[in-house]
Amino acid sequence: MMYVFNRNGVCLLYREWNRPLRTLNAQQDHKLMFGLLFSLKSLTAKMDPTNAEKGNLGVPQLPGQGCSFHSFRTNTYKLSFMESSSGIKIILVTHPGTGDLLESLKYIYNLYVEYVVKNPLYSPGTPIRSELFDKTLDQYVRGLG
Repeated sequence: MMYVFNRNGVCLLYREWNRPLRTLNAQQDHKLMFGLLFSLKSLTAKMDPTNAEKGNLGVPQLPGQGCSFHSFRTNTYKLSFMESSSGIKIILVTHPGTGDLLESLKYIYNLYVEYVVKNPLYSPGTPIRSELFDKTLDQYVRGLG
């Protein structure tokens, strides 16, 4: 599965390639995923051993500010995460045995910039509707497996 959120928590894109069980409706799923990211970013910033100013738990931080996480693994999935300097968040949920996906996330972000951001017909903050982006993304993700 893949999610793309903007800095305000709006889900711009959601794709599934292999999800055997659907447990929530899409809107609930997006809210839970963004809430998870918000909580984990807040927790990692609060636990940062290199920063004396911890701030308040739950207060949003700017992209790239403070300590961050890139992935976590459970017994059933691995979540990999990247946030751009503009606040775009890209999340891949994969098999727990999957290796480091940071370079793949950066590649997907570059696809987003090339096919979505540079498209004069795209209005920032709206769901991504680009056939060329979808096709290129699909080919790339299927090639990862």
